[in-house]
Amino acid sequence: MTQEIHGTVADGFEGVREEFAAFVAGERPDYEGQLCAYVHGRKVVDLWAGTDADALYGVFSSTKGAAYLVVALLVQDGTLELDRKVTYYWPEFGAEGKGSLTLRDLLAHRAGVVGTDTGFSLAELADDRQLAERLADQRPFWRPGTAFGYHALVSGALIGEVVRRATGRTLQEIYQERVRTPYGLDFHLGLPAPQEPRFRSTQPMTRTPDQQTLLDATPTGPHTLTAIAFNHNAAEPTDLATLPNMPLIRAKGPASVGGVASARGLAGMYAAAISGVGEQAPLLKPDTVAEFGQFHSVGYDLVARAHKSFGLGFQTTADTWHPFLGAGTIGHSGASGSQSFADPWSGLAYGYTRRRFAFPGGAAPENNRLALAIHRAALAH
Repeated sequence: MTQEIHGTVADGFEGVREEFAAFVAGERPDYEGQLCAYVHGRKVVDLWAGTDADALYGVFSSTKGAAYLVVALLVQDGTLELDRKVTYYWPEFGAEGKGSLTLRDLLAHRAGVVGTDTGFSLAELADDRQLAERLADQRPFWRPGTAFGYHALVSGALIGEVVRRATGRTLQEIYQERVRTPYGLDFHLGLPAPQEPRFRSTQPMTRTPDQQTLLDATPTGPHTLTAIAFNHNAAEPTDLATLPNMPLIRAKGPASVGGVASARGLAGMYAAAISGVGEQAPLLKPDTVAEFGQFHSVGYDLVARAHKSFGLGFQTTADTWHPFLGAGTIGHSGASGSQSFADPWSGLAYGYTRRRFAFPGGAAPENNRLALAIHRAALAH
C-alpha cells in the first residue's frame, strides 16, 4: 500500500509534490519522511508521508550545520578569527604537534584528530567537553594542515571547545539563544524532555544482496582511519545507526551528530541563515556566507577514502551532492539520509528527513531528484 502524501506546496511547486509522490510510491510500505523548502524566506514546500507533520528524527551529521552556523555568527561578530591559531583560544590543544593549526584549518577537517587510539565510550560521545579533553592530548593521525579527512564524530566537540573558551558559553547555548529560539526552529541540540514523545527512533538500513556485496568489498579494520573516525576501535564499538536512539545522545545534543529535527527545522535554519524568515532578518551577511561556502579542502578525503570537498565546516553541497546548485551553497547531510542546505544564488533553503537509515549512508539518493525539482521550480519563479 502506497503512503499518502500530506502537506502543501505553493503555486508553481506542484511538480515537487508529484516528484515526492513518485519517489514514495517506489519505497517500502513503511516509509516515513518529510520534505520542506523555503525560497527567499517564504515556505514553498511542506510535505510528509508515513508520519505526521510534527515528528522529529535524529539527523546525524546534519547537526553539524547548526554548529558551523554558530561559528559563522561568531566570526561575523569578530569574536572568533579564522586565521588565529586554535591554541590562542584553547592552549591545551597544542599538545603532540598541533600548535600551528588555525581555526580555519580546524573547520576544514585538516586537524588530523579524527578520534583517539582507544576510542570513546557512549558517555564521552554524548558530551562535547569530555570529547574535547580527550582530543587535546591526542597525537594527530596526519601532520595538521597538510591533508584532510572527515572528523565525523568529533568536529562539533573540537569547534565547540573553541567557542566555549572564547565566549564562556557552550555552542549549544548560543545556538539556542541566537538561532533556534528567535526563529522558532524545530531543530534541537539537546531535545527537551517534553518533546520526547515526538521523536521517531531511527530504523536500521535494509540492504539488497548487491548492496551487501558492495559493503563487504570495502572492509575497514579497527585501526584504519575510517574505523577510528567512526569509533569502531572502542572497547564497545559504536553502531552509528543507533546513536540518536540513545536518550543520552538526544538529551545532550553533541554538536557532531546529536541533533533532533524535522524537515521544517532543517530548512528553516538555512532560510534563517541566508534570507531570514517572516519579519526576522538573515543571520548571516552575504560576505560571511561566501567565506564559509568557499572551497577549503578538496580532493582525497583520508577518512572517507574518496573525493570530497568542504568549505569552512559546511559541505560544499553543489560539488559533493547536487551539481545543479549555485557555487557557494552551504549545507550538510546526515548518515541516515537527511539533507539540508542553502543556495544563496537561488535563495533556496532545503530540508529532508527520513526514518529508515538509507543506503549507503550520507544524503539519501532521493535527495537529488527532490532537490532538483524544487530548484527548477524556484528558478521559474
